Amino acid sequence: MSHSHHNLLGEPPPTLLPATPEADAELAEGATLAEVAAHHPTVSAVWAGLAEEALHRTERALGDTIQAYAYARTGYHRGLDALRRNGWKGYGPVPWSHEPNRGFLRCVTVLAAAAEAIGETGEHERCIQLLRDCDPTLAP
Repeated sequence: MSHSHHNLLGEPPPTLLPATPEADAELAEGATLAEVAAHHPTVSAVWAGLAEEALHRTERALGDTIQAYAYARTGYHRGLDALRRNGWKGYGPVPWSHEPNRGFLRCVTVLAAAAEAIGETGEHERCIQLLRDCDPTLAP
């Protein structure tokens, strides 16, 4: 017997962000993440890259963690703006499988890690819950 799960509350359809071909082209042509962020400050994927670089520095200092936090928060807010412009009401799926969504989701992931690293437990927990809500395959 096959069981299918139906959301009786009518979950909204997945939010799919548009591609960012101009920013992608600049990166492919060798521009740095900082240069692309300066030219395309609304692109979460660029902020995610900057945040990941800061978070994963080999000899990371507290300043690098704070820098990662700031970059991730910027990309997170830019992503929220983009999601809302594309119909997101603050809830519902934002699937990782749709590549343009990944910049936002990567920002939330780094924000969670950086918040945890500085002891900001509430922010860490909110980010983990947001990841679970957006795409349950992402969060622990």
